[in-house]
Amino acid sequence: MKKYILSTLLMGFVLPVLALDPLFVHSVKAPQGCIDKDITNEELSLQDLLQISICTNPSLSAQYMGVKAAEAQLGTGRAEYLPTVVLTGNGNITGDRIEGQSHYVQTEPYAAAAKAEWLLFDFGGREGRSASLKAFLEAANYSYNAALHDLMLSVQTAYLNLLAAQESLVSAKASLDTYKQSYDEAQKRYKLGMVSLSDKLQAKTRYEQAILSVVLAENKVKQFSGSLAVLLNLQPTTSLRMISPKFEQSATEIETDDVNALLNEALANRPELRAQESNEKVAKANLKTARSSMFPSITANAAATLNDTSWKHDTLYKRNNTAGLTVMWPLFTGFSSMYAIQSAADTYKQAQRTTDGLRLAIQNEVWSNYQNYKTAVQAYEISKTVLESAEENHRVAFRYYEVGKTDIISLLSAVAQLANARQNKITAFYDLLLSKANLYRSIGKN
Repeated sequence: MKKYILSTLLMGFVLPVLALDPLFVHSVKAPQGCIDKDITNEELSLQDLLQISICTNPSLSAQYMGVKAAEAQLGTGRAEYLPTVVLTGNGNITGDRIEGQSHYVQTEPYAAAAKAEWLLFDFGGREGRSASLKAFLEAANYSYNAALHDLMLSVQTAYLNLLAAQESLVSAKASLDTYKQSYDEAQKRYKLGMVSLSDKLQAKTRYEQAILSVVLAENKVKQFSGSLAVLLNLQPTTSLRMISPKFEQSATEIETDDVNALLNEALANRPELRAQESNEKVAKANLKTARSSMFPSITANAAATLNDTSWKHDTLYKRNNTAGLTVMWPLFTGFSSMYAIQSAADTYKQAQRTTDGLRLAIQNEVWSNYQNYKTAVQAYEISKTVLESAEENHRVAFRYYEVGKTDIISLLSAVAQLANARQNKITAFYDLLLSKANLYRSIGKN
């Protein structure tokens, strides 16, 4: 008998280890496709940066583990459809002294029991709990997708900001060269007595201001480089080399210019909305579970017990087997069930209103980002025209200053306009790429 008991206990421990997912709840896979590159020495594209961040970002990893926890919780819901089996056993040594005798009568009794229960019907309570856990898993999964989209937008934003800062640094150095050219020309003309000291000092002031602009531009590059490195789970001191996007039309265009199509796409694809709709399902399932508490439940049960009061002697053991049905109906619970149902119903209505509000918020976000994108397109086109005019204006102003047909103020004004136009084109281009990225994020695209 002891052999059979030990075998049963052993199987109870071994089977769960062998069947790691017997209820088939684990379906979400860990991020795949991590790249193998020397990050500090190789040039990285935006796609490379996205893959690195997906595989290394700690916040996204935390969201993924939340999904795995929700999967395990779904397993507890599915387990309610299966019977439960409980084994118990006990043994002890006792000694009884009988009156008139000088010795103890020693007994070594033991008892073992096995009990099985199976919930057959509970008016939808079990079904509601399982549906709630399934919807909760859906919400966790969609929230993970939303976090993934947010991370990709953050990486793309940091990438574009860094590239814009690097381009701005190049522009600031080019403007510095232009101001130095004006300063050198003013110095030469001052030495020849062709202009006053004021020309030389004004040119020097603008030149030194241009030096400061270069220093500030270098600081921005370092700041944005550190921000991007942290998103990749790297030290902010990590130096990254990146492939820049080309100043071409295909990089700035979107797939469709129909704002109504974009609105419909957002309502169909946004993971935040899908997550909220799943939360609404959770609330609906919880309402069903709460209502089931007012009705009876039917459970099948069976038990077997073994009791031997003296297994070392010839005393016979006692065995008992029972089987039957248990009906449980909570007739009065101090009105707690009534209030629980009311709370669940109000929570469900709250979830519905939240879903409606989120739909409107998403549509407004898409509309706003679409308008920002359209404005960014126009701003970029205008910036190219302004730069062409500024370049020509500077060439003319410098030639005129060389031959004495204009003063230093006009030349420095032309230089400043050129520097601003050059910077504005860079800003407009990367603002356009960022507005496109934000528009795509608002419609649920990576």
